[in-house]
Amino acid sequence: MKKIVLLVFVSLSMASFAQGFIHRKGQEIVDGKNQNIVLRGLGLGGWMVQEGYMLQTGSFAGPQHVIKQKITDLIGAKNTKEFYDAYKANGITKRDIDSLAAWGFNSVRLPMHYNLYTLPLEQEAVSGQNTWLEEGFKMTDDLLQWCAANKIYLILDLHAAPGGQGKDANISDYDPTKPSLWESTANQDKMVALWEKLAIRYKDNPWIAAYDIINEPNWNFTGTNQNGCDENLNAPLRALQVRVTNAIRAIDKNHLIFIEGNCWGNNYNGMFPLWDENMALSFHKYWNQNDTASIQKMLDYRIQYNVPIWLGESGENSNVWFQEAISLVESNNIGWAFWPMKKIDNLAGVTSVTKTPEYNQLLKYWNNESAKPTVNFAKKALMQTAKNFKMKDLTIRYDVIDAMFRQVQTTDTKKYKNHSLPGKVFATDYDLGQNGFAYLDKDVANYDGTKFTKWNKGGMMRNDGVDIESCKDTSTNGYQVAFIEDGEWLQYTVEVPSKTTFDVAVRYASNVAGGKLYLEDENSRISETITIPASGGYDKWKTVTLKTVILKQGVHKIKVHFEKGNFNLNFLEFKKIK
Repeated sequence: MKKIVLLVFVSLSMASFAQGFIHRKGQEIVDGKNQNIVLRGLGLGGWMVQEGYMLQTGSFAGPQHVIKQKITDLIGAKNTKEFYDAYKANGITKRDIDSLAAWGFNSVRLPMHYNLYTLPLEQEAVSGQNTWLEEGFKMTDDLLQWCAANKIYLILDLHAAPGGQGKDANISDYDPTKPSLWESTANQDKMVALWEKLAIRYKDNPWIAAYDIINEPNWNFTGTNQNGCDENLNAPLRALQVRVTNAIRAIDKNHLIFIEGNCWGNNYNGMFPLWDENMALSFHKYWNQNDTASIQKMLDYRIQYNVPIWLGESGENSNVWFQEAISLVESNNIGWAFWPMKKIDNLAGVTSVTKTPEYNQLLKYWNNESAKPTVNFAKKALMQTAKNFKMKDLTIRYDVIDAMFRQVQTTDTKKYKNHSLPGKVFATDYDLGQNGFAYLDKDVANYDGTKFTKWNKGGMMRNDGVDIESCKDTSTNGYQVAFIEDGEWLQYTVEVPSKTTFDVAVRYASNVAGGKLYLEDENSRISETITIPASGGYDKWKTVTLKTVILKQGVHKIKVHFEKGNFNLNFLEFKKIK
């Protein structure tokens, strides 16, 4: 059976060899035919390297080794292995990659943990020797095969290097009680040996786009900032990346190599001159403005050193921010890889993993908010969570996908759901599209890296600027639009089978009187302005009616304008007047 699988893999690799390799051409990244290519990718964060915030364990367990120890202390080593086996098996499958291809992605970035490929130093039987583990290579082989089948490129990213490459321990699984990558020559030797092993295995496969040889180093060598943001020389970082590059090139002349600066990939002081002809610079971008100034330094490097640049990681923001950021980099011929694919209760990503009440109970225990659960309860909760990582059990965030691809190309809006009138139109089912075109909201993104600003204050359902909370009304789709401000509006695409006069019931909740709204279609106002009385609280629901709203036959884009806010909106019900 192994021989058959190997033959299929080799034949797949050889069949695609004719396309050539992704490589550098001056300041461009080009394909095997020397045509410019914009890599549109997603990082598979959390699969090989767990980070606490993705599992909602960040307050008590950020790095993977701490998370794993918490689980082991609760359910034992044997059960923990069973959980991790299921977690990794479900974390990324062919169906995930099929989905990414269908949504428009042409590449994926694989964040690798070295300990899936080789043992940690302290576990090696003989000092200076490397024990190679099949698990990581098998996971990579499978992923590469799924990518090739979908004509998607794979970027290998060493996310957790031997010993850990940064003081931000959650990212690289750094354990401060052990020598880091920078404090141990043996760890550096192991990192080089791993890249040699990867190069030997994949040197002839063109569906590998590039080797991202070290993710987000953040270490102070001579400076005072612990994450290396004030380093002027970065000599150890440059020396190690030169060494890794030379080791790869002794084996593999084909593949593009991405390098990263210090300070989470962005501090390139001391990294020049470059040392390889088939190289590109990676930078990461989070929580800042989406203007040319935000990427100007990288644009300058591209020109000064005649080298391509690539946005290797970005995300964790609103749809507005995503559309702006992608529009910015693509207009400058820069490819991108957003982050991550899966996360528990993930609003700002293409998919979301469901958090069960049982898993929430474990989180409460670990946060010292409840009693210790039984081993049986805890194991079942964890195994269900591992199952929830399967694609078929995820919630797909189509609004995020729409923002990353369609909204980058057009300001046109698109219906979120079919609305055939007469009938109810739930407030949260507004159209897909950019702010100012599908809706208008005043707080739409987090642009400040020093403090977190909520764009969706309720944090539910959709990743736009619109504020959405859960709804407990007797008739509901589960959600309500809340925190409505003066001057905001929402648009809905509706279909009317014949010219009809409606009374429109407005289902609202408000603690105070004075809210005001009216309706308009694509041409003009179609209703009076109605004043919203107090209902007795923001969870106390009442109805007011807009009288005599006339709609002609056909498809209409109806806007609900909030002249005055300070109320919650559940739905509008268009009732045909007899």
